[in-house]
Amino acid sequence: MRDTGSTPWWQGGIIYQIYPRSFQDSTGSGMGDLNGIRRRLPHVARLGVDAIWISPIYPSPMKDGGYDITDYTGIEPLFGTIDDFTALVEDAHAAGLKVLLDFVPAHSSDQHPWFLDSRSARDAERRDWYIWRDAASDGGPPNNWISEFGGPAWTWDDATGQYYLNIYAREQPALNWRNPAVAEAMLDAMRVWYERGVDGFRVDAVEHLTPDDRLRDNPANPDWTFEQGPARSLFRTFSSHQHDGFPMVTRMRALAEEHGGRLLVGEAYGTLDEVMLYYGTDLDGFQLPFNFELISAPWNPRHIADFIDRYERMIPEGGWPNWVLGNHDRSRIASRVGAEQARGAQMLLLTLRGTPTMWQGDELGMTDEPVPDHMLQDPWAINNPGTGLGRDPVRIPIPWEDAAPGRGFTTGEPFLPLSSALSAAAQEDDPASMLSLVRALIALRRAEPALSLGTYERVRSDDGVLAFAREADRKRLVVALNFTPEERPLPVMGAALLSTIPQRDLGAVETLLPNEGVILAA
Repeated sequence: MRDTGSTPWWQGGIIYQIYPRSFQDSTGSGMGDLNGIRRRLPHVARLGVDAIWISPIYPSPMKDGGYDITDYTGIEPLFGTIDDFTALVEDAHAAGLKVLLDFVPAHSSDQHPWFLDSRSARDAERRDWYIWRDAASDGGPPNNWISEFGGPAWTWDDATGQYYLNIYAREQPALNWRNPAVAEAMLDAMRVWYERGVDGFRVDAVEHLTPDDRLRDNPANPDWTFEQGPARSLFRTFSSHQHDGFPMVTRMRALAEEHGGRLLVGEAYGTLDEVMLYYGTDLDGFQLPFNFELISAPWNPRHIADFIDRYERMIPEGGWPNWVLGNHDRSRIASRVGAEQARGAQMLLLTLRGTPTMWQGDELGMTDEPVPDHMLQDPWAINNPGTGLGRDPVRIPIPWEDAAPGRGFTTGEPFLPLSSALSAAAQEDDPASMLSLVRALIALRRAEPALSLGTYERVRSDDGVLAFAREADRKRLVVALNFTPEERPLPVMGAALLSTIPQRDLGAVETLLPNEGVILAA
């Protein structure tokens, strides 16, 4: 673990996301688990990252990959036991890795005891723990909000004659954070995990924490395209980023500070102006509100450079940037930009100012994989058959080995198809592999304060090349990235330290080769 004195570990650190179902199976069930993560910790530690973020491992009916939770302080038996989790935390800490968990505050499972009580009667003790409303005058849903997975964001309950809100699947009723008892119960759950040694949380879908209590209709989005998903046919003006949610974020941060400054990473999809709100009014919100621009941006150097400048200007004084290339919800970078550009994309992620989060398998150059209908897991895909929507293609199990059954992921029948990517074992000792490149990038980042904590300065951006400088302790490094399949002039001259081109002669770097990224001491 990096010792940075007064600098928090996460400012110079790197976070690695693990989706447990797809990481490593230790039982032959076909699905990954906690002991599987323990088995592969040496791979993660050797990358040189500082923390693992583990997607939900709580008890769940698995209607949405574990994001439908029945117990916020337990462990899903598919993944193991609380003793397995304790051993995982101990092993991770021994390997120099922090452990972050997913916290899912906006909704529970419809099988959670809270919701079973809530729907039992209109006068049930926990009725107001969820968002219930009468039907509209025509008998339909209370407003026009659309679920993130398609269809109305409201589900009718025959027994009590009201609708309940479900921003995601109907099996994920929205919790009512305006009820103080809900807020206290959820904060208590966070306390439990802090006491179990967790170093922080990635907070899921926090923009939906307190949807508009007047239930005003969302306006239509005139620029909507089907590929954006059904929910984006409306602007989320009243169903997300509402004012009452921000004091709740401040309370989460206060609790994190009570436990020695644990890290909170916030998932809040929105405009850059909206994302900035989650830093808090006095940096009392999330330390790292996720910045997803590199996932959705056109792969164009001018656009990316302009966004970096705008983002850097908008971050509040004392705030810290962060960057993400991929995650469990979005198409893999190698599928979005191609295998050649994916190498430069990793260089970009690991050299920008701010904390990078890596998505498992990107260090192997994994791509999206087709998933037959009978293997679909994602409710987004199941609710929209034949459309190509869905997140299963990015959640394919990690290919650890070639000779072993199940490519080293499982000895059983995998819950999703196996990857076609080159295995970790095959890439291990190959200096030309993506894995070797990522390790080299992280090693250089750790060796050079300019790349981890240094300043950022734009050097060049045109139709084909992006170059920027990082500087610390009077040492200036320049990162130059060629976004084209043609050779381009170097924007600056200097001693080359690392290239994305395998086995490149670093003593003879005078131009940028096609699709090449180079780091120079300039």
